[in-house]
Amino acid sequence: MPATTRLHMMSRSAILTRLARQISQLTVNRNSVLTCSYNTDARHSITKRSDAETIGSFGDRFSNQSLSSFAQKPSGGECKPQVGENVSRKDKISFLVNTLLDLKDSKEAVYGALDAWVAWERTFPIGPLKQVLLKLEKEQQWHRVVQVIKWILSKGQGNTMGTYEQLIKALDMDHRANEAHEFWKKKIGSDLHSVPWRLCSLMISVYYRNHMLEDLTKLFKGLEAFDRKPPDKSIVQKVADTYEVLGSLDEKDRLLEKYKDLFTETWDGNPKGLRWSRSQRKEKQAQQN
Repeated sequence: MPATTRLHMMSRSAILTRLARQISQLTVNRNSVLTCSYNTDARHSITKRSDAETIGSFGDRFSNQSLSSFAQKPSGGECKPQVGENVSRKDKISFLVNTLLDLKDSKEAVYGALDAWVAWERTFPIGPLKQVLLKLEKEQQWHRVVQVIKWILSKGQGNTMGTYEQLIKALDMDHRANEAHEFWKKKIGSDLHSVPWRLCSLMISVYYRNHMLEDLTKLFKGLEAFDRKPPDKSIVQKVADTYEVLGSLDEKDRLLEKYKDLFTETWDGNPKGLRWSRSQRKEKQAQQN
């Protein structure tokens, strides 16, 4: 019977037994591993999220390529070290990045790999995972970035505005603006009085680039309702352009008048960075003449 067929026939409990046997061969103290509360949770999540092929394949790679250097020889009656204790953070991060880049485009495969990677950590490794995300961003692997962040959030970790900003950016770069919009509504948009302007500006840019004009104006009006002044003229310009496209010229005029102090004067008297319409330019020239 082919190896892949046998692997598919393995039950989830048999897979976990196989992983435990591999670890025991590396002289790892299984009891010390199981006392870690997160380890227990991570193993449990593997049985729910990963298919047999993914866990088996990643488990083999993780054991043969990485864990062989993790274990130490026992000394006397002392407890053996935790798996991965003597491997540098840099090597662990590189291993996970390379693994994620090699995986097929499957949510189950990615989640299974992440579950296996964190299964031997004493605490949830949010710091190293942030570095993994930065490396994936550098490779412009936006789809993988989305998958990793969603997995982190599914563990109840990383619920910060920084993580939300990173996810919205990745969704936009992965051409999933509608999904970014849905995430914004669900997790962020109901609390506009405290959302950082940096994140609001990002969402306005997402709407602007993807021609989601009604959503853009709704977001900006929501911010204005809390009397929040935009910190940058580029935000005002995007909103003004949107009003013009929608035919709301009165709203555009109101907006530019309200935030005119954001635009500094230049040598010819025109506000810096402000794009005038043709009729506005003619009117300005007539006034100067």
